[in-house]
Amino acid sequence: MDNYLPLAYLNAWEYCQRRFYFEYVLGEMEINDHIIRGTHLHRNINEAGTSTEGDTRIHRQQWVWSDRLKVKGIIDAVEETDGLLIPLEYKKGKMGKHLNDHFQLCAAALCLEEKTGQEIPYGEIFYYGNRRRQQVEFTQTLRNLTEQAIMAAHLAGDRPMPLPLKNQKKCKDCSLKRLCLPKEIKQLTVNS
Repeated sequence: MDNYLPLAYLNAWEYCQRRFYFEYVLGEMEINDHIIRGTHLHRNINEAGTSTEGDTRIHRQQWVWSDRLKVKGIIDAVEETDGLLIPLEYKKGKMGKHLNDHFQLCAAALCLEEKTGQEIPYGEIFYYGNRRRQQVEFTQTLRNLTEQAIMAAHLAGDRPMPLPLKNQKKCKDCSLKRLCLPKEIKQLTVNS
């Protein structure tokens, strides 16, 4: 499974392909307050195990993979109610306009479907920033886009590093900003 793409890197790919390239292809990582805060918020769900709340069994830290898609990773939790499996991810921020969290969750569901043979119609993301869950329906469009992103991410190592994002709002809180130098590269490309 060494050549399997970790689910968390699929999230990075969809958010910023340059960030993905730094982290996954080059192995670069820097820690900032956002990463530390995210790690701190995950401390309670990072313990594997199963518990029951009412009619729902909660399986925490579930290892999943897909041999077909060559992806692997850990789902924060899988809730099981009346035989229905609902993958659940916890994120430190607020619900956003970007689909990177949806792609990661959908890929996890595709892994679960491959292993269980059961269709998973939706999953949920709990955002600490606004203390709410967002239901993510696994439409055929989202499934197709997720699979396309997985295939593209697998090929990234054979291509040159992407340029920084044009929408640099995403760069504001990035831990790799000091390596990526988005403003500096933008200035160089404007002046050339």
